[in-house]
Amino acid sequence: MRALVVVGMLAVVALVFVVVALVKDTQSNAGSGEGCPADWPRADVTLRESKDVRINVLNGTDRPGLAGSVADDFRNRNFQVQKEANQKKQIDEVAVLRYGPKGVSSAHLLRAYFLDNAEYEYDVKREDDVVDVVLGGSFQQLATTTEVNQSLGDLGAPVAPPGSCPLPIDD
Repeated sequence: MRALVVVGMLAVVALVFVVVALVKDTQSNAGSGEGCPADWPRADVTLRESKDVRINVLNGTDRPGLAGSVADDFRNRNFQVQKEANQKKQIDEVAVLRYGPKGVSSAHLLRAYFLDNAEYEYDVKREDDVVDVVLGGSFQQLATTTEVNQSLGDLGAPVAPPGSCPLPIDD
């Protein structure tokens, strides 16, 4: 009987702690964009599926046809390839992802296809949701489906870049 009283008391104390924690929670609006300065851009941080991601594939190397072959690889993975072209300026990196606030979640997904080895160029003034994927001299191939899934697990959820706030979540 005494053990039941102790267990009952512990349950009551635990319940009180939970209620206090919920009432005093200062992060209850985290990710909702509330409390964000009015002039800051709202970044889309809802992780997208490849079928919902629009990209331009640009060849930043001297390898002929690279943009076309990688664009085909992305199409086979259900990405919406808007454009493929050569870029005059060659780059040495694996890739560079260029995007604006509406492309944050799409760029996050694309990071996994480069195993987080791409450089990122966030442009706060860019107004579309398209991500420019610039392939560089160190590019070998896109990650496999298994590697992408593992990389996404390592990357976690998309985060609003500094100087921006997450778009409010629709309830």
